[in-house]
Amino acid sequence: MLYTIPDYYQKFHCIAGDCEETCCAGWQIVADPASLKRYRREKGPYRNTLKEKIDWKNSCFKQDEDRRCAFLNKDNLCEMYINIGEKSLCRTCTRYPRHIEEFEDSREITLSVSCPEVARILMSHLEPVTFQTVEKEGEEEYEDFDPFLFDKLLDAREVLYRILQNRALPVKIRMGLSYGLVRDFQRRINHEDLFSTDGVLEKYQKPAARAFVEKMTKAAEAENAYLFIKEMFHKLFQLELLREDWGLLLLETEKRLFLDMDAGTYRTLTEEFLQWMEEHDMHWEIRKEQLLVYFVSTYFCGAVYDGEALSKMQMALLSVDFVEELLKAKWLRNEKSLDDEELVELVYRYSREVEHSDYNLKKLEEMMPVENGSFC
Repeated sequence: MLYTIPDYYQKFHCIAGDCEETCCAGWQIVADPASLKRYRREKGPYRNTLKEKIDWKNSCFKQDEDRRCAFLNKDNLCEMYINIGEKSLCRTCTRYPRHIEEFEDSREITLSVSCPEVARILMSHLEPVTFQTVEKEGEEEYEDFDPFLFDKLLDAREVLYRILQNRALPVKIRMGLSYGLVRDFQRRINHEDLFSTDGVLEKYQKPAARAFVEKMTKAAEAENAYLFIKEMFHKLFQLELLREDWGLLLLETEKRLFLDMDAGTYRTLTEEFLQWMEEHDMHWEIRKEQLLVYFVSTYFCGAVYDGEALSKMQMALLSVDFVEELLKAKWLRNEKSLDDEELVELVYRYSREVEHSDYNLKKLEEMMPVENGSFC
């Protein structure tokens, strides 16, 4: 069995009560059957508390009126952990913020940027991310798993990493190349022509592809980039709302960027924002790269199960665009100022709303634009 992790994986340590946004509030914590069995067998004085604070019918922990876990105390520490030890934690609590994607004979483990500390680590990681793979004993087979498609997806993802981490090019060009590559790759999947995907991967690493994307990027900026992002941002209101303050943030962002200005004003504002970010050493180009690699590494190869590589690439690209719009609105609200902690906050808040709802992940993929849409 192969296990793959990003190079910053070992840097993470839970900061518990010092975390500004506890992972034990806002989400329903589902307990696995093995943990529930242990809780039922608890013989000590904490047994009655377990009985009272667990929703046995729905296999989850109860929450208070503020949607905080019933075991979370006022210091943001877990009372279950305090009273009956670390081994009492259910699988959900033990694993988070680790995110595991399972494939035949391989496991890919990432750290979710919905955790503030992970978001802070990734946004401080200025070198290109690399991945480490180790082999351990054990094998696992999946029914209906297409190993040939999976191998091709792995090949494509390696080329995507190469493109996205090519710092000789502006991130916008890298995004355009990545979109074009996966669009053409998806066509081969649709036509069951995986043998020709090697030619697609080769094509998008050549100078001619870069020249074409640069040309298309200029055309998109001149005509419809504003209308495109305006339309796509509005679709975020179709997602399940996990926290009320997120809905307010979306409304404020839409008002500041899309309801109170036209395309020309928006374009000028965006140029000013990006210039400010560069002048104030916010490393936004690098941080966009890290987020793109994060989303691609987490979700792209999941296309082996549904054949939808393009929608996963589009979700990665648009997620970075959405975070940029949130940052831009925050910058405006601050009278054209922004700091690192505010950037980290908006990254993990976006992730919390999108990545911790199966409905939202599915909906976000479904609302992606048609194949000939532009991310340039």
